[in-house]
Amino acid sequence: MREPVGWIDAERYLHDLAAGMYRPEWTWIAEDAEGRMVGRALWWGPATAPHPVALDCLDVDPAAPGRTAIAARLIGAALASIPGPVQYAVKAAGGWREQPATAAAVGWRRAAAHAAGLTREVERLQFAWTPEAGVPAATGALRFAQAGDEEFLDVFERIAEGSLDAQTRASVAAKGARASAREEMDFYLNAPGERHWWRLAHTPDGQVAGMAIPSATPYHVNVGYLGVVPHYRGRGYVDEILGEITRLHAGNGAARITATTDLANAPMAAAFRRAGYQVTEIRLNLSS
Repeated sequence: MREPVGWIDAERYLHDLAAGMYRPEWTWIAEDAEGRMVGRALWWGPATAPHPVALDCLDVDPAAPGRTAIAARLIGAALASIPGPVQYAVKAAGGWREQPATAAAVGWRRAAAHAAGLTREVERLQFAWTPEAGVPAATGALRFAQAGDEEFLDVFERIAEGSLDAQTRASVAAKGARASAREEMDFYLNAPGERHWWRLAHTPDGQVAGMAIPSATPYHVNVGYLGVVPHYRGRGYVDEILGEITRLHAGNGAARITATTDLANAPMAAAFRRAGYQVTEIRLNLSS
């Protein structure tokens, strides 16, 4: 019986294998003494990437002795060949801790990831919007306009101040605000979304209040990145900026818009809910 966590089926695997996002050299298996396969670890990366960036699926036969240890060795073998940072997102339904089968399925995977060195944890909410939720109306409280890369870089840096996002805080602490902003912006420049979607948000008197970066993954358009600069927080502008992203994607015919935020970022989660986004799953992100 399949466990109640995120799973990659054969159709998805073969589709992404053909696209170069899964590769034979990124697919690790464990065999017992008789040569029977008892475990697998599927690693994913963008089609143009030289190395994978995420562990997408980890499974070990529950009858195999030392299930967690086998899984840890599968992860460790892959990590030894990957020079850059990676993460493992264990996907489960909301309230997974109160569901014994789900808690167990998450638990041994989490223990294996920790044993292999992926000990930093961030729990995130995955949201989705569909047209049935309605498109937020523009109120005119902010004006949105395109801008150059350097202008966006400055706003990335300003928004990072006081951020509730764990990854942003860790990046700023490790690299400094400017380098962290550059890395964040480069990520979105290289994402499948279109650069011409990006907008800066201005107050009626022309001050920059924040920014909206609609983006995409290989599977769906998504919210990407949005934020309000510290001086203008607490005025409801996050709703205006999220509304702009939703309107842009909806105007382009999107049937689904995805978004994520840290479980600890209650204000952002509340903004998604106000805009009609629904929680679809929890992701326990594990990284080094």
